[in-house]
Amino acid sequence: MLDKPRSDPVAALRRPLVSLEGVTVRRGGQAILSGVDLALRAGEILTIIGPNGGGKTTLLKVVLGLIRPDRGTANVRPGLRIGYVPQRLHLDTTLPMSVRRLMRLTRRHPEFELTSALAETGVEHLVDSDVTSLSGGELQRVLIARALLAGPELLVLDEPVQGVDFSGEVALYEKIASIRERHGCAILLVSHDLHVVMAASDRVICLNGHVCCAGIPREVAEAAEYLRLFGPRAAGTVAIYRHHHDHTHDLSGEVVESGGHSRKHAHDHTHDHGER
Repeated sequence: MLDKPRSDPVAALRRPLVSLEGVTVRRGGQAILSGVDLALRAGEILTIIGPNGGGKTTLLKVVLGLIRPDRGTANVRPGLRIGYVPQRLHLDTTLPMSVRRLMRLTRRHPEFELTSALAETGVEHLVDSDVTSLSGGELQRVLIARALLAGPELLVLDEPVQGVDFSGEVALYEKIASIRERHGCAILLVSHDLHVVMAASDRVICLNGHVCCAGIPREVAEAAEYLRLFGPRAAGTVAIYRHHHDHTHDLSGEVVESGGHSRKHAHDHTHDHGER
């Protein structure tokens, strides 16, 4: 009797949750994506940057199974639990909707699950608020909490800091990084904002219809292809954060000191506050 082949748990962990090979998507005779390769493994944070119209959202839709590639293959691990935060949420402003109702639109989660997810993103006090009354940062935190209700192994975020001011961006990126640490989920993050690339990212892909360059954030910021795409000021406008501090940020991005101590900052990052 032949022995059954033994499964290798280490090899299984190394296999990508998502892999794209030579993915091409065409619309109206034009290639939106051309020959894109991508692999995302458990626990990784992969950030996609690039200009408007560069195919970032289309790439996410391929990963989510909403678009089938015209050429190439898109493989997602069977049964993979995915949480998704869209770029825009279209709500009828004439119809009131509370945060609690928004959280339960697709499934009636128990109250303790709902409040726990909101607490993790720091907005549990908004559970009875009207969604239309929320600030940009508050809404994004609610949407991330909603995505967490799925217990995702992969969290997909399409421009999560859109409509959030600069200091609020920092707070949101710190929260996203902490979610990875707490849940161990992979994160696929899209941004066209050259001012902010998460230092927590394991890898960054610069996309403009095709993969222009890829690597760790600092490598991409210095890549010739990146500089050609975004211009000579590109390297100076990318802020690569390595924050170590004894304070937290509130929903508006303001510093909240703890224990009554004076604030201290130990930052390793660069900022360029020119035009965005």
